[in-house]
Amino acid sequence: MEFRRDDLSGEPIRALLRQHLESAARHSPPESVHALDIDGLRQPGVTFWSAWSGGDLLGCCALKELDAGHGEVKSMRTADAHQGRGVGAALLQHLLLEARTRGYRRLSLETGSADAFAPARRLYERHGFEYCGPFGDYVDDHWSRFMSLRLPAADAA
Repeated sequence: MEFRRDDLSGEPIRALLRQHLESAARHSPPESVHALDIDGLRQPGVTFWSAWSGGDLLGCCALKELDAGHGEVKSMRTADAHQGRGVGAALLQHLLLEARTRGYRRLSLETGSADAFAPARRLYERHGFEYCGPFGDYVDDHWSRFMSLRLPAADAA
């Protein structure tokens, strides 16, 4: 699997992000959809990667800096053709490594509460994320689940 910093200009990644947003909209009301669109993913403080095997797009993920010690997982999505093959775990491992490299002490995320998001929640739980309250600009919302992981200090890693 090859990770590429992506400028979001290619049609395969644009199609995957459309699918990601459509899925979120199917399972949550509009005011509770927090997935970033292409413009949101291009904002300062957000780094976006696509994952590839040869010419096949496997998935994507982004890391948003909330402050110097706190990052947020954004837009993590596995392409449908590659579901159940460990792509999600590899995407998350990539983000965890990047967060540690940046010196973040905490990595947080928001995901949906609907059953459709259960596989994502289980993935995060397996990697040590714990449920928490809203962080950053989020507010408490029945349709959202917030999770966070404390990261070891760089000298302890």
